[in-house]
Amino acid sequence: MTVVMLGAAVALLLAMNAMFVIGTRAGDNSLIDIAYGPAFVLACLGAWLAGGAEMHFRPLLMLCLLCVWAVRLGLHIGLRHRGRGEDFRYRNFRQEWGETFVWRSFLQVYMLQGLVVFLVAMPVLLAISWPGPGLVWTDILGTALFAVGFLFEAVGDWQLVRFKQGPDSKGRIMTTGLWRYTRHPNYFGEALLWWGFFFLGLGSEHGWYGLVSPVLIGFLLLKVSGIPMLEEKYRGQPEFESYKKVTSAFFPWPPRNSEARPAGGDDTDLA
Repeated sequence: MTVVMLGAAVALLLAMNAMFVIGTRAGDNSLIDIAYGPAFVLACLGAWLAGGAEMHFRPLLMLCLLCVWAVRLGLHIGLRHRGRGEDFRYRNFRQEWGETFVWRSFLQVYMLQGLVVFLVAMPVLLAISWPGPGLVWTDILGTALFAVGFLFEAVGDWQLVRFKQGPDSKGRIMTTGLWRYTRHPNYFGEALLWWGFFFLGLGSEHGWYGLVSPVLIGFLLLKVSGIPMLEEKYRGQPEFESYKKVTSAFFPWPPRNSEARPAGGDDTDLA
């Protein structure tokens, strides 16, 4: 296990240092968001190679699912970021941190991101360390949860992108499609797919340690850098406040009063 975890840690350390150099030279720390998904793949490949690259179906299945998720997410964020400059969250950090911005960026953006990736990837790392027996029911459940979560995330992102391309979308809040039932379908999907990885990892020895993954993701999305930080940007906007009153923040649920809902979409990123 030590060798596997060390392989993941070294891969992440190299990746985050490289992204720090790239982001600093470009004056754009939000480039780290594009590398978020691929960083998981690098960490788990590093762990897999360090552990001897055992050809067991469970870690191979998890690695394949991880690659599908990471490639889609990286492409989506990369295309969304193109031509937009640094994301507002990182611009705020740049202003708040002042002269300490460089070293605080290194620690609080890049190294912290690496630590989060390491912890969230724990189900995959545990499966690489101790693959466990053959197919069990938790593998089927985990794959199903991943599939549903991936669809929520991918479809939610696609619907938002499609709406933003419309001529009448500027300044409006997305309320159709999956966004009719949750204000953050992509965040819900992200959390659900990591529960899928957790259940997949339960088939391996010590798989329960992987619980840190979905719990941490849920905490970050619900309490830290996900919903709170994003919705703070829209607080007080009449259309968003109306949407917020009738639409579930996270779990998909029918709107409380469909007649009170505004129509439209979001000109930035309520996601």
